[in-house]
Amino acid sequence: MTQICVPIMVEEHASAIRDATLAAEHGADLVEFRIDVFFEDKEESTDLLQDRIDRVLDLVKGSPLPCIVTCRPHWEGGEYHGDDDERVSLYEALGTSDHPPAYIDVELATYTRSANIRQKINLGVNHPKQQRAVSTRLILSTHDFEGRPSDLTRKLLQMQDEPACSVIKIAYRARSIRDNLELFEILRDQTKPTIALGMGDFGIMSRILAPKFGGFLTFASLRDESTTAPGQITIEDLLGLYRFRSIKPSTKVYGIIGWPVKQSMSPLVHNAGFEQIGWDGVYVPMPVESSYESFKATVLSLIDHEDLDFMGASVTIPHKEHLVRLAAESPLRFMIKIFGESDRHAEAALHGAANTFFHDGYAWSHEGKSGWQSEGQYLYNTDITAILQLIPELFSELEHRQIVIIGAGGVARAAAAAALEHGSLVRITNRSHERAQQLQSELMTGRESTWEGLIEVLDTDQLSTSRADLYINCTPVGMTGGPDPDGLSIPIPDMPNLSPDTVFFDTVYNPIETPMLKAAKERGYRTIDGAAMFVKQAAAQFEIWTGQAAPEDLFDTLVREKLSE
Repeated sequence: MTQICVPIMVEEHASAIRDATLAAEHGADLVEFRIDVFFEDKEESTDLLQDRIDRVLDLVKGSPLPCIVTCRPHWEGGEYHGDDDERVSLYEALGTSDHPPAYIDVELATYTRSANIRQKINLGVNHPKQQRAVSTRLILSTHDFEGRPSDLTRKLLQMQDEPACSVIKIAYRARSIRDNLELFEILRDQTKPTIALGMGDFGIMSRILAPKFGGFLTFASLRDESTTAPGQITIEDLLGLYRFRSIKPSTKVYGIIGWPVKQSMSPLVHNAGFEQIGWDGVYVPMPVESSYESFKATVLSLIDHEDLDFMGASVTIPHKEHLVRLAAESPLRFMIKIFGESDRHAEAALHGAANTFFHDGYAWSHEGKSGWQSEGQYLYNTDITAILQLIPELFSELEHRQIVIIGAGGVARAAAAAALEHGSLVRITNRSHERAQQLQSELMTGRESTWEGLIEVLDTDQLSTSRADLYINCTPVGMTGGPDPDGLSIPIPDMPNLSPDTVFFDTVYNPIETPMLKAAKERGYRTIDGAAMFVKQAAAQFEIWTGQAAPEDLFDTLVREKLSE
Protein backbone atom coordinates (compact mmCIF):
# COMPACT_ATOMS: atom_id res chain seq x y z
CA MET A 1 0.00 0.00 0.00
CA THR A 2 1.32 3.43 -0.91
CA GLN A 3 1.76 5.49 2.25
CA ILE A 4 1.09 9.18 2.81
CA CYS A 5 3.85 11.19 4.44
CA VAL A 6 3.31 14.71 5.74
CA PRO A 7 6.53 16.78 5.71
CA ILE A 8 7.03 19.18 8.60
CA MET A 9 9.63 21.93 8.44
CA VAL A 10 10.75 21.98 12.07
CA GLU A 11 11.54 25.27 13.77
CA GLU A 12 10.79 24.32 17.35
CA HIS A 13 9.82 21.14 19.16
CA ALA A 14 6.28 21.84 20.41
CA SER A 15 4.81 23.08 17.11
CA ALA A 16 6.40 20.20 15.20
CA ILE A 17 4.80 17.63 17.52
CA ARG A 18 1.45 19.44 17.24
CA ASP A 19 1.67 19.26 13.46
CA ALA A 20 2.66 15.60 13.58
CA THR A 21 -0.39 14.92 15.76
CA LEU A 22 -2.60 16.79 13.28
CA ALA A 23 -1.09 14.75 10.44
CA ALA A 24 -2.05 11.56 12.26
CA GLU A 25 -5.58 12.85 12.80
CA HIS A 26 -5.87 13.68 9.10
CA GLY A 27 -4.91 10.14 8.11
CA ALA A 28 -1.17 10.29 7.41
CA ASP A 29 0.88 7.12 7.74
CA LEU A 30 4.12 8.84 8.69
CA VAL A 31 5.71 12.27 8.94
CA GLU A 32 8.96 13.67 7.67
CA PHE A 33 10.76 15.96 10.10
CA ARG A 34 12.72 18.41 7.99
CA ILE A 35 15.29 19.56 10.54
CA ASP A 36 17.35 21.75 8.17
CA VAL A 37 16.95 24.87 10.34
CA PHE A 38 16.24 23.10 13.63
CA PHE A 39 19.60 21.29 13.61
CA GLU A 40 21.81 23.99 12.13
CA ASP A 41 24.36 25.63 14.41
CA LYS A 42 23.39 29.30 14.65
CA GLU A 43 26.16 31.83 15.11
CA GLU A 44 24.54 33.26 18.25
CA SER A 45 23.95 29.82 19.76
CA THR A 46 26.18 28.27 22.40
CA ASP A 47 24.70 24.80 21.96
CA LEU A 48 27.18 22.00 21.52
CA LEU A 49 26.72 19.43 18.78
CA GLN A 50 25.45 16.89 21.31
CA ASP A 51 22.81 19.37 22.51
CA ARG A 52 21.50 19.75 18.98
CA ILE A 53 21.54 16.00 18.43
CA ASP A 54 19.61 15.51 21.67
CA ARG A 55 16.93 17.97 20.49
CA VAL A 56 16.41 15.89 17.38
CA LEU A 57 16.35 12.65 19.37
CA ASP A 58 13.66 14.13 21.65
CA LEU A 59 11.65 15.17 18.60
CA VAL A 60 11.72 11.66 17.15
CA LYS A 61 10.86 10.14 20.53
CA GLY A 62 7.77 12.36 20.83
CA SER A 63 6.44 11.71 17.34
CA PRO A 64 2.93 10.17 17.27
CA LEU A 65 3.73 8.54 13.91
CA PRO A 66 6.69 6.70 12.42
CA CYS A 67 8.98 9.33 10.99
CA ILE A 68 11.59 10.15 8.40
CA VAL A 69 14.38 12.48 9.52
CA THR A 70 15.80 14.70 6.79
CA CYS A 71 18.42 17.41 7.06
CA ARG A 72 18.51 18.71 3.50
CA PRO A 73 21.52 20.87 2.51
CA HIS A 74 20.99 24.09 0.59
CA TRP A 75 22.77 22.75 -2.47
CA GLU A 76 19.96 20.21 -2.94
CA GLY A 77 17.03 22.49 -2.31
CA GLY A 78 17.08 22.48 1.50
CA GLU A 79 17.87 25.09 4.12
CA TYR A 80 20.80 23.50 5.94
CA HIS A 81 24.04 25.48 5.63
CA GLY A 82 25.97 23.74 8.38
CA ASP A 83 28.77 21.23 8.54
CA ASP A 84 28.37 17.89 6.78
CA ASP A 85 30.33 16.02 9.44
CA GLU A 86 27.88 17.18 12.10
CA ARG A 87 24.97 16.05 9.95
CA VAL A 88 26.55 12.61 9.55
CA SER A 89 27.13 12.39 13.30
CA LEU A 90 23.43 13.03 13.78
CA TYR A 91 22.52 10.15 11.45
CA GLU A 92 24.79 7.81 13.39
CA ALA A 93 23.21 8.86 16.68
CA LEU A 94 19.67 8.50 15.39
CA GLY A 95 20.12 4.92 14.28
CA THR A 96 21.65 3.81 17.56
CA SER A 97 19.18 5.60 19.85
CA ASP A 98 16.48 3.89 21.94
CA HIS A 99 13.77 5.58 19.86
CA PRO A 100 15.10 5.66 16.29
CA PRO A 101 13.25 7.10 13.30
CA ALA A 102 11.78 4.70 10.76
CA TYR A 103 13.94 6.23 8.00
CA ILE A 104 16.80 8.62 7.45
CA ASP A 105 16.79 10.43 4.10
CA VAL A 106 20.28 11.10 2.75
CA GLU A 107 21.13 12.64 -0.61
CA LEU A 108 22.91 10.32 -3.03
CA ALA A 109 25.56 13.01 -3.55
CA THR A 110 26.30 13.10 0.20
CA TYR A 111 26.34 9.33 0.53
CA THR A 112 28.77 8.76 -2.33
CA ARG A 113 31.15 11.58 -1.39
CA SER A 114 33.53 9.42 0.60
CA ALA A 115 33.91 5.96 2.08
CA ASN A 116 34.14 7.52 5.56
CA ILE A 117 30.73 9.23 5.16
CA ARG A 118 29.16 5.99 3.92
CA GLN A 119 30.60 4.06 6.85
CA LYS A 120 29.28 6.54 9.43
CA ILE A 121 25.83 6.75 7.83
CA ASN A 122 25.64 2.98 7.73
CA LEU A 123 26.23 2.88 11.48
CA GLY A 124 22.85 4.61 11.78
CA VAL A 125 20.90 2.34 9.45
CA ASN A 126 20.35 -1.36 9.07
CA HIS A 127 23.07 -2.22 6.60
CA PRO A 128 22.89 -5.84 5.37
CA LYS A 129 26.46 -6.50 6.56
CA GLN A 130 25.90 -5.20 10.09
CA GLN A 131 25.76 -7.74 12.89
CA ARG A 132 23.41 -5.73 15.09
CA ALA A 133 19.73 -5.16 14.37
CA VAL A 134 18.87 -1.52 13.72
CA SER A 135 15.32 -0.58 12.80
CA THR A 136 16.14 2.61 10.93
CA ARG A 137 16.24 2.30 7.14
CA LEU A 138 18.09 4.43 4.59
CA ILE A 139 16.31 6.43 1.90
CA LEU A 140 18.77 7.50 -0.78
CA SER A 141 17.43 10.52 -2.63
CA THR A 142 18.18 12.85 -5.49
CA HIS A 143 16.40 16.10 -6.36
CA ASP A 144 16.53 18.50 -9.26
CA PHE A 145 14.51 21.71 -9.01
CA GLU A 146 15.27 22.72 -12.60
CA GLY A 147 14.17 19.67 -14.59
CA ARG A 148 14.91 16.05 -15.39
CA PRO A 149 18.54 15.32 -14.54
CA SER A 150 20.57 14.26 -17.56
CA ASP A 151 22.17 11.43 -15.55
CA LEU A 152 18.90 10.13 -14.10
CA THR A 153 19.45 6.52 -15.23
CA ARG A 154 22.93 6.44 -13.73
CA LYS A 155 21.66 7.74 -10.40
CA LEU A 156 18.84 5.22 -10.30
CA LEU A 157 21.28 2.38 -10.93
CA GLN A 158 23.58 3.66 -8.18
CA MET A 159 20.77 3.67 -5.65
CA GLN A 160 19.48 0.33 -6.87
CA ASP A 161 22.89 -1.29 -6.47
CA GLU A 162 23.68 0.14 -3.03
CA PRO A 163 23.05 -2.63 -0.43
CA ALA A 164 22.38 -0.17 2.40
CA CYS A 165 19.64 1.62 0.44
CA SER A 166 16.18 0.46 1.50
CA VAL A 167 14.17 3.06 -0.44
CA ILE A 168 14.99 4.96 -3.63
CA LYS A 169 13.72 8.51 -3.94
CA ILE A 170 13.81 10.52 -7.16
CA ALA A 171 12.18 13.95 -7.45
CA TYR A 172 12.62 16.52 -10.19
CA ARG A 173 10.70 19.42 -11.60
CA ALA A 174 8.35 18.15 -14.29
CA ARG A 175 8.57 20.13 -17.53
CA SER A 176 5.23 18.80 -18.81
CA ILE A 177 2.75 16.16 -17.70
CA ARG A 178 4.56 13.75 -20.05
CA ASP A 179 7.34 13.63 -17.46
CA ASN A 180 4.88 11.83 -15.17
CA LEU A 181 4.83 8.90 -17.56
CA GLU A 182 8.57 8.32 -17.12
CA LEU A 183 8.15 8.55 -13.35
CA PHE A 184 5.42 5.91 -13.52
CA GLU A 185 7.72 3.65 -15.52
CA ILE A 186 10.45 4.11 -12.90
CA LEU A 187 8.01 2.94 -10.22
CA ARG A 188 6.92 0.02 -12.35
CA ASP A 189 10.45 -1.19 -13.15
CA GLN A 190 12.29 -0.83 -9.83
CA THR A 191 13.01 -3.86 -7.66
CA LYS A 192 13.35 -1.78 -4.47
CA PRO A 193 10.67 0.34 -2.83
CA THR A 194 10.72 3.61 -4.76
CA ILE A 195 9.42 7.15 -4.46
CA ALA A 196 9.25 8.91 -7.85
CA LEU A 197 7.65 12.34 -7.88
CA GLY A 198 7.41 15.29 -10.23
CA MET A 199 7.68 18.72 -8.67
CA GLY A 200 5.59 21.70 -9.74
CA ASP A 201 2.09 21.85 -11.21
CA PHE A 202 3.03 19.50 -14.05
CA GLY A 203 3.97 16.84 -11.51
CA ILE A 204 0.76 16.72 -9.48
CA MET A 205 -0.36 13.59 -11.36
CA SER A 206 2.66 11.70 -10.03
CA ARG A 207 1.67 12.50 -6.44
CA ILE A 208 -1.96 11.44 -6.85
CA LEU A 209 -1.37 8.32 -8.96
CA ALA A 210 1.52 6.88 -6.93
CA PRO A 211 -0.65 3.97 -5.65
CA LYS A 212 -1.61 2.98 -9.18
CA PHE A 213 2.03 2.26 -9.97
CA GLY A 214 3.14 0.92 -6.59
CA GLY A 215 4.94 3.99 -5.25
CA PHE A 216 6.35 3.53 -1.75
CA LEU A 217 4.87 6.81 -0.56
CA THR A 218 3.71 10.22 -1.63
CA PHE A 219 4.08 13.52 0.19
CA ALA A 220 1.14 15.72 1.14
CA SER A 221 1.30 18.97 3.08
CA LEU A 222 -0.72 19.73 6.18
CA ARG A 223 -1.59 23.18 4.85
CA ASP A 224 -1.26 25.05 1.57
CA GLU A 225 1.34 27.33 3.13
CA SER A 226 3.46 24.53 4.63
CA THR A 227 4.59 22.74 1.48
CA THR A 228 8.21 21.66 1.34
CA ALA A 229 8.37 21.17 -2.44
CA PRO A 230 6.58 22.76 -5.42
CA GLY A 231 3.36 20.97 -6.36
CA GLN A 232 2.61 19.31 -3.03
CA ILE A 233 -1.12 19.15 -2.41
CA THR A 234 -2.72 19.01 1.01
CA ILE A 235 -3.53 15.73 2.71
CA GLU A 236 -7.13 16.93 2.91
CA ASP A 237 -7.32 17.20 -0.89
CA LEU A 238 -5.34 14.01 -1.47
CA LEU A 239 -7.66 11.90 0.68
CA GLY A 240 -10.92 13.78 0.10
CA LEU A 241 -10.88 15.37 -3.32
CA TYR A 242 -8.81 12.67 -5.06
CA ARG A 243 -9.88 9.64 -2.96
CA PHE A 244 -6.26 8.48 -2.69
CA ARG A 245 -7.04 5.35 -0.66
CA SER A 246 -9.30 4.01 -3.42
CA ILE A 247 -6.66 4.27 -6.19
CA LYS A 248 -5.23 0.92 -7.28
CA PRO A 249 -3.58 -0.56 -10.39
CA SER A 250 -6.95 -1.06 -12.11
CA THR A 251 -8.12 2.54 -11.55
CA LYS A 252 -9.08 4.39 -14.74
CA VAL A 253 -7.61 7.86 -15.19
CA TYR A 254 -9.50 10.94 -16.36
CA GLY A 255 -8.53 14.59 -16.27
CA ILE A 256 -8.97 18.22 -17.17
CA ILE A 257 -6.69 19.34 -20.01
CA GLY A 258 -6.19 23.07 -20.39
CA TRP A 259 -3.98 26.04 -19.54
CA PRO A 260 -4.35 26.83 -16.74
CA VAL A 261 -6.42 24.19 -14.88
CA LYS A 262 -5.44 24.75 -11.26
CA GLN A 263 -8.73 26.41 -10.29
CA SER A 264 -10.99 24.02 -12.22
CA MET A 265 -14.04 22.65 -10.40
CA SER A 266 -14.05 19.50 -12.54
CA PRO A 267 -11.96 17.30 -10.19
CA LEU A 268 -14.35 18.16 -7.36
CA VAL A 269 -17.53 17.05 -9.14
CA HIS A 270 -16.24 14.09 -11.13
CA ASN A 271 -14.36 12.46 -8.25
CA ALA A 272 -17.40 12.88 -6.01
CA GLY A 273 -19.55 11.35 -8.75
CA PHE A 274 -17.19 8.39 -9.15
CA GLU A 275 -17.41 7.77 -5.41
CA GLN A 276 -21.19 7.95 -5.37
CA ILE A 277 -21.65 5.31 -8.09
CA GLY A 278 -18.68 3.18 -7.02
CA TRP A 279 -16.69 3.85 -10.21
CA ASP A 280 -13.05 2.76 -10.21
CA GLY A 281 -11.73 6.03 -11.58
CA VAL A 282 -9.87 9.17 -10.57
CA TYR A 283 -9.97 12.60 -12.19
CA VAL A 284 -6.78 14.70 -12.04
CA PRO A 285 -5.53 18.09 -13.30
CA MET A 286 -3.59 17.86 -16.58
CA PRO A 287 -2.07 21.26 -17.40
CA VAL A 288 -0.88 21.47 -21.01
CA GLU A 289 0.80 24.60 -22.36
CA SER A 290 -1.13 26.51 -24.97
CA SER A 291 0.56 25.37 -28.20
CA TYR A 292 -1.00 22.76 -30.46
CA GLU A 293 2.29 20.84 -30.53
CA SER A 294 2.26 20.46 -26.73
CA PHE A 295 -1.36 19.36 -26.79
CA LYS A 296 -0.85 16.80 -29.54
CA ALA A 297 2.27 15.27 -27.99
CA THR A 298 0.61 15.06 -24.57
CA VAL A 299 -2.70 13.53 -25.62
CA LEU A 300 -1.08 10.90 -27.85
CA SER A 301 1.42 10.00 -25.11
CA LEU A 302 -1.36 9.59 -22.55
CA ILE A 303 -3.41 7.43 -24.90
CA ASP A 304 -0.49 5.21 -25.87
CA HIS A 305 0.84 4.57 -22.35
CA GLU A 306 0.18 0.90 -21.67
CA ASP A 307 -0.39 1.09 -17.91
CA LEU A 308 -2.00 4.50 -17.40
CA ASP A 309 -5.56 3.46 -18.37
CA PHE A 310 -6.25 6.98 -19.62
CA MET A 311 -9.95 6.84 -20.44
CA GLY A 312 -11.14 10.38 -20.94
CA ALA A 313 -10.70 14.06 -20.40
CA SER A 314 -12.47 17.37 -20.25
CA VAL A 315 -10.77 19.78 -22.63
CA THR A 316 -10.90 23.48 -21.90
CA ILE A 317 -9.28 26.76 -22.98
CA PRO A 318 -7.20 26.93 -25.16
CA HIS A 319 -7.37 23.37 -26.46
CA LYS A 320 -10.97 22.85 -27.62
CA GLU A 321 -10.07 23.67 -31.22
CA HIS A 322 -6.83 21.69 -30.86
CA LEU A 323 -8.77 18.52 -30.03
CA VAL A 324 -10.73 18.71 -33.28
CA ARG A 325 -7.57 19.49 -35.23
CA LEU A 326 -5.90 16.43 -33.77
CA ALA A 327 -8.85 14.29 -34.78
CA ALA A 328 -8.76 15.70 -38.30
CA GLU A 329 -5.08 14.81 -38.59
CA SER A 330 -5.65 11.28 -37.26
CA PRO A 331 -9.04 10.17 -38.66
CA LEU A 332 -8.30 6.49 -38.11
CA ARG A 333 -7.68 7.05 -34.40
CA PHE A 334 -10.33 9.63 -33.54
CA MET A 335 -14.03 9.62 -34.30
CA ILE A 336 -16.74 12.22 -33.76
CA LYS A 337 -19.70 10.95 -31.82
CA ILE A 338 -22.87 12.52 -30.50
CA PHE A 339 -24.46 12.73 -27.11
CA GLY A 340 -28.14 13.34 -26.64
CA GLU A 341 -28.65 15.17 -29.93
CA SER A 342 -28.89 14.47 -33.65
CA ASP A 343 -25.98 13.92 -36.03
CA ARG A 344 -26.53 17.43 -37.35
CA HIS A 345 -25.98 18.94 -33.93
CA ALA A 346 -22.78 16.98 -33.41
CA GLU A 347 -21.47 17.95 -36.82
CA ALA A 348 -22.18 21.62 -36.20
CA ALA A 349 -20.72 21.71 -32.69
CA LEU A 350 -17.62 19.79 -33.67
CA HIS A 351 -16.99 21.81 -36.80
CA GLY A 352 -14.13 23.44 -34.95
CA ALA A 353 -14.21 22.68 -31.21
CA ALA A 354 -14.78 19.83 -28.78
CA ASN A 355 -14.59 19.72 -25.00
CA THR A 356 -14.76 16.01 -24.22
CA PHE A 357 -12.58 13.03 -25.07
CA PHE A 358 -13.39 9.36 -24.44
CA HIS A 359 -11.03 6.46 -25.00
CA ASP A 360 -13.33 3.49 -25.51
CA GLY A 361 -12.14 -0.07 -25.24
CA TYR A 362 -12.06 -3.15 -23.08
CA ALA A 363 -9.59 -5.27 -21.13
CA TRP A 364 -8.93 -8.83 -22.34
CA SER A 365 -7.17 -11.92 -21.07
CA HIS A 366 -6.50 -15.20 -22.84
CA GLU A 367 -4.22 -18.12 -22.08
CA GLY A 368 -2.27 -16.24 -19.45
CA LYS A 369 -1.91 -13.07 -21.47
CA SER A 370 -3.82 -9.83 -21.02
CA GLY A 371 -4.06 -6.43 -22.62
CA TRP A 372 -6.28 -3.61 -23.76
CA GLN A 373 -8.29 -3.57 -26.96
CA SER A 374 -8.95 -0.02 -28.10
CA GLU A 375 -12.25 0.64 -29.80
CA GLY A 376 -11.26 4.18 -30.68
CA GLN A 377 -11.02 7.72 -29.37
CA TYR A 378 -14.27 9.67 -29.46
CA LEU A 379 -14.86 13.42 -29.38
CA TYR A 380 -17.92 15.17 -28.01
CA ASN A 381 -19.04 18.69 -27.29
CA THR A 382 -21.06 18.73 -24.10
CA ASP A 383 -21.09 22.53 -24.11
CA ILE A 384 -23.74 22.31 -26.80
CA THR A 385 -25.56 19.64 -24.81
CA ALA A 386 -25.68 21.96 -21.80
CA ILE A 387 -26.85 24.96 -23.82
CA LEU A 388 -29.57 22.95 -25.51
CA GLN A 389 -30.81 21.74 -22.13
CA LEU A 390 -30.78 25.15 -20.43
CA ILE A 391 -32.27 27.46 -23.04
CA PRO A 392 -35.55 25.55 -23.50
CA GLU A 393 -36.19 26.06 -19.78
CA LEU A 394 -36.71 29.75 -20.61
CA PHE A 395 -38.00 29.63 -24.18
CA SER A 396 -40.66 27.28 -25.45
CA GLU A 397 -39.01 27.40 -28.88
CA LEU A 398 -35.88 28.93 -30.40
CA GLU A 399 -36.89 29.35 -34.03
CA HIS A 400 -36.63 32.99 -35.17
CA ARG A 401 -35.30 34.10 -31.78
CA GLN A 402 -32.69 36.85 -31.84
CA ILE A 403 -29.53 35.69 -30.08
CA VAL A 404 -26.36 37.72 -29.54
CA ILE A 405 -23.19 35.80 -28.70
CA ILE A 406 -20.22 37.62 -27.18
CA GLY A 407 -16.94 35.86 -27.94
CA ALA A 408 -15.49 33.74 -30.71
CA GLY A 409 -13.88 30.77 -28.95
CA GLY A 410 -14.97 27.19 -28.40
CA VAL A 411 -17.98 27.93 -26.18
CA ALA A 412 -19.17 30.66 -28.56
CA ARG A 413 -18.93 28.18 -31.42
CA ALA A 414 -21.05 25.64 -29.52
CA ALA A 415 -23.62 28.27 -28.56
CA ALA A 416 -23.89 29.51 -32.14
CA ALA A 417 -24.21 25.98 -33.51
CA ALA A 418 -26.97 25.12 -31.05
CA ALA A 419 -28.92 28.27 -31.84
CA LEU A 420 -28.51 27.93 -35.61
CA GLU A 421 -29.66 24.32 -35.60
CA HIS A 422 -32.91 25.51 -34.01
CA GLY A 423 -33.45 28.24 -36.58
CA SER A 424 -32.44 31.19 -34.39
CA LEU A 425 -30.96 34.39 -35.82
CA VAL A 426 -27.42 34.67 -34.48
CA ARG A 427 -25.19 37.70 -34.23
CA ILE A 428 -21.60 37.25 -33.09
CA THR A 429 -19.57 40.07 -31.58
CA ASN A 430 -16.00 39.89 -30.40
CA ARG A 431 -13.23 42.26 -29.38
CA SER A 432 -11.41 41.09 -32.52
CA HIS A 433 -13.80 41.75 -35.38
CA GLU A 434 -11.66 39.55 -37.63
CA ARG A 435 -11.97 36.63 -35.22
CA ALA A 436 -15.76 36.99 -35.20
CA GLN A 437 -15.77 36.98 -38.99
CA GLN A 438 -13.57 33.91 -39.00
CA LEU A 439 -16.00 32.06 -36.72
CA GLN A 440 -18.90 33.07 -38.97
CA SER A 441 -17.05 31.75 -42.01
CA GLU A 442 -16.08 28.48 -40.31
CA LEU A 443 -19.64 27.83 -39.15
CA MET A 444 -21.02 28.53 -42.61
CA THR A 445 -18.55 26.36 -44.52
CA GLY A 446 -20.48 23.50 -46.09
CA ARG A 447 -23.79 24.71 -44.65
CA GLU A 448 -24.45 27.81 -46.74
CA SER A 449 -27.78 26.53 -48.00
CA THR A 450 -29.01 25.76 -44.48
CA TRP A 451 -27.76 28.76 -42.50
CA GLU A 452 -27.70 31.45 -45.15
CA GLY A 453 -29.02 34.68 -43.62
CA LEU A 454 -29.15 33.28 -40.08
CA ILE A 455 -25.72 34.43 -38.89
CA GLU A 456 -23.97 37.80 -39.01
CA VAL A 457 -21.21 39.70 -37.25
CA LEU A 458 -22.07 42.59 -34.94
CA ASP A 459 -19.57 45.39 -34.26
CA THR A 460 -18.78 45.74 -30.56
CA ASP A 461 -19.92 49.38 -30.56
CA GLN A 462 -23.35 48.21 -31.74
CA LEU A 463 -23.85 45.94 -28.75
CA SER A 464 -25.15 48.69 -26.47
CA THR A 465 -27.93 49.56 -28.95
CA SER A 466 -28.85 45.98 -29.85
CA ARG A 467 -32.09 44.21 -29.04
CA ALA A 468 -32.26 40.45 -28.68
CA ASP A 469 -34.16 37.71 -26.88
CA LEU A 470 -31.01 36.15 -25.49
CA TYR A 471 -27.47 37.37 -24.82
CA ILE A 472 -24.77 34.78 -24.16
CA ASN A 473 -21.37 35.80 -22.80
CA CYS A 474 -18.69 33.34 -23.92
CA THR A 475 -15.68 35.43 -22.88
CA PRO A 476 -13.70 35.40 -19.59
CA VAL A 477 -14.76 38.98 -18.78
CA GLY A 478 -16.09 39.01 -15.22
CA MET A 479 -14.27 35.81 -14.23
CA THR A 480 -12.44 35.63 -10.92
CA GLY A 481 -8.73 35.56 -11.70
CA GLY A 482 -9.41 36.49 -15.33
CA PRO A 483 -8.17 39.47 -17.33
CA ASP A 484 -11.07 41.72 -16.32
CA PRO A 485 -12.84 40.32 -13.21
CA ASP A 486 -14.81 43.53 -12.56
CA GLY A 487 -15.72 44.15 -16.18
CA LEU A 488 -19.09 43.96 -17.87
CA SER A 489 -19.07 41.57 -20.80
CA ILE A 490 -22.32 43.20 -21.96
CA PRO A 491 -22.88 46.94 -21.33
CA ILE A 492 -26.32 46.47 -19.77
CA PRO A 493 -26.49 49.91 -18.07
CA ASP A 494 -25.96 51.59 -21.47
CA MET A 495 -28.57 49.51 -23.31
CA PRO A 496 -32.13 50.62 -24.04
CA ASN A 497 -34.98 49.20 -22.00
CA LEU A 498 -35.46 45.62 -23.10
CA SER A 499 -38.35 43.23 -22.64
CA PRO A 500 -38.50 41.75 -19.12
CA ASP A 501 -38.44 38.36 -20.88
CA THR A 502 -34.90 39.05 -22.17
CA VAL A 503 -32.42 36.47 -20.95
CA PHE A 504 -28.77 37.08 -20.07
CA PHE A 505 -26.68 33.91 -19.98
CA ASP A 506 -23.11 33.95 -18.65
CA THR A 507 -20.91 30.92 -19.27
CA VAL A 508 -18.44 32.15 -16.60
CA TYR A 509 -19.12 30.20 -13.39
CA ASN A 510 -16.69 31.84 -10.97
CA PRO A 511 -18.16 33.93 -9.47
CA ILE A 512 -21.67 32.56 -9.71
CA GLU A 513 -23.04 36.10 -10.01
CA THR A 514 -20.78 37.92 -12.44
CA PRO A 515 -20.97 41.69 -12.88
CA MET A 516 -23.04 41.11 -16.03
CA LEU A 517 -25.57 38.87 -14.27
CA LYS A 518 -25.81 41.28 -11.34
CA ALA A 519 -26.58 44.17 -13.69
CA ALA A 520 -29.21 42.06 -15.49
CA LYS A 521 -30.93 41.05 -12.26
CA GLU A 522 -31.03 44.67 -11.05
CA ARG A 523 -33.03 45.54 -14.17
CA GLY A 524 -35.41 42.63 -13.80
CA TYR A 525 -34.17 40.50 -16.67
CA ARG A 526 -34.00 36.71 -16.55
CA THR A 527 -30.62 35.06 -16.13
CA ILE A 528 -28.75 31.78 -16.46
CA ASP A 529 -25.50 31.49 -14.55
CA GLY A 530 -22.37 29.67 -15.59
CA ALA A 531 -22.62 27.20 -12.70
CA ALA A 532 -25.79 25.78 -14.26
CA MET A 533 -24.01 25.31 -17.58
CA PHE A 534 -20.93 23.84 -15.92
CA VAL A 535 -23.05 21.24 -14.11
CA LYS A 536 -24.97 20.28 -17.26
CA GLN A 537 -21.88 19.82 -19.41
CA ALA A 538 -20.06 17.93 -16.63
CA ALA A 539 -23.05 15.63 -16.14
CA ALA A 540 -23.03 14.81 -19.84
CA GLN A 541 -19.30 14.02 -19.70
CA PHE A 542 -19.82 11.80 -16.67
CA GLU A 543 -22.48 9.77 -18.47
CA ILE A 544 -20.26 9.40 -21.54
CA TRP A 545 -17.39 8.02 -19.47
CA THR A 546 -19.31 5.79 -17.06
CA GLY A 547 -22.49 4.89 -18.93
CA GLN A 548 -24.43 5.93 -15.84
CA ALA A 549 -26.51 9.01 -15.10
CA ALA A 550 -24.58 11.68 -13.24
CA PRO A 551 -25.66 12.72 -9.72
CA GLU A 552 -26.53 16.16 -11.06
CA ASP A 553 -27.94 17.50 -7.80
CA LEU A 554 -24.71 16.57 -6.05
CA PHE A 555 -22.69 18.32 -8.76
CA ASP A 556 -24.76 21.48 -8.41
CA THR A 557 -24.52 21.50 -4.61
CA LEU A 558 -20.75 20.98 -4.63
CA VAL A 559 -20.10 23.70 -7.19
CA ARG A 560 -22.28 26.32 -5.49
CA GLU A 561 -20.93 25.53 -2.03
CA LYS A 562 -17.36 25.77 -3.25
CA LEU A 563 -17.92 29.02 -5.09
CA SER A 564 -19.68 30.57 -2.11
CA GLU A 565 -16.66 30.03 0.15
